[in-house]
Amino acid sequence: MSYTTERQPQGMERNIETFLREGMIAEIVAIDDYSHFISLTDNKEVKDIFYQIMKREKVHYGMFLDALRKVDREEGELKRKIYSEINIYSKQKYKESTKVEKGDLLDAIRILIKGELEAIILYEEFINNIKDQSIVCIINQIIREEKEHVEELTKALTTIDEDSYGPISEVSHRGMIYRKNK
Repeated sequence: MSYTTERQPQGMERNIETFLREGMIAEIVAIDDYSHFISLTDNKEVKDIFYQIMKREKVHYGMFLDALRKVDREEGELKRKIYSEINIYSKQKYKESTKVEKGDLLDAIRILIKGELEAIILYEEFINNIKDQSIVCIINQIIREEKEHVEELTKALTTIDEDSYGPISEVSHRGMIYRKNK
């Protein structure tokens, strides 16, 4: 699928899974925009506004992914698989073990998630237009691997980022508790 700008997907809904993934892409773009804008100013009040909006965009991303995991059984299964295989122990270890700025790494992870989601949408569109079942099988395997990448990157993102991603996170923030999916 092509995107006419880096801002938003084209919104060509094919099925509910595509709609949800496109929503996730839109939220990732918004999160990265706000993160970038925060870095452009020293004005505390403006930074606070950008930061508060960005936190909500993260919750929106989590809401889309939570819904996708319920609709796409394979995505939900991969989430459970990834969370049992990959261990990222703490935010503190991240801070100690890298010279990359935290915001830069989080932005990079979101860009990578966006690319994986775009690939899934593109490959699912391919399947809808291909009759050769051997090619469909190959593309389905690739799609499964791309979904696994989304789950791996999301685990890294939600572990490193101190902010909540709604229903896929577990943090206490200003009295609100968000649960992790099980």
